Amino acid sequence: MRRIICFSTLLALPLLAPSGTAHADSASAFEGTVQPMATGEDVYHHVCQGCHMPDGRGAVGASARFPALAGNARLQVSAYPIYVIMNGYGGMPWFSEMLTDQQIAGVVGYIRTHFGNNYTDPVTPADVTPQRPAIPPKEIY
Repeated sequence: MRRIICFSTLLALPLLAPSGTAHADSASAFEGTVQPMATGEDVYHHVCQGCHMPDGRGAVGASARFPALAGNARLQVSAYPIYVIMNGYGGMPWFSEMLTDQQIAGVVGYIRTHFGNNYTDPVTPADVTPQRPAIPPKEIY
């Protein structure tokens, strides 16, 4: 099975700290420091929006389809986006090795309460931890 990684994912990979926690560049990055992606909105803007678009409407083209998050009924149950972010789905890569449980909970909460979605039940790291794969997925060549 061949996985397709979107361009924004490739851009985010060099932003990993030695601990494996993803970080976003900010104005202070020009001063030699990197700020962590502390909120779900930060994670969305730096990891997700390159494929799912700034407005969450997704995109189609060049033989690829990036699903819309806007008005997406599949987000009603928080376990679904947690699973997809952790393990990937279709052409979406997995992020279980790149994002912390807190970052995944934050971005799931963000996409479930933005882009016309109104699923306000909280998502916590405790909801994410049980879905973390025991063995990280491996690329199949």
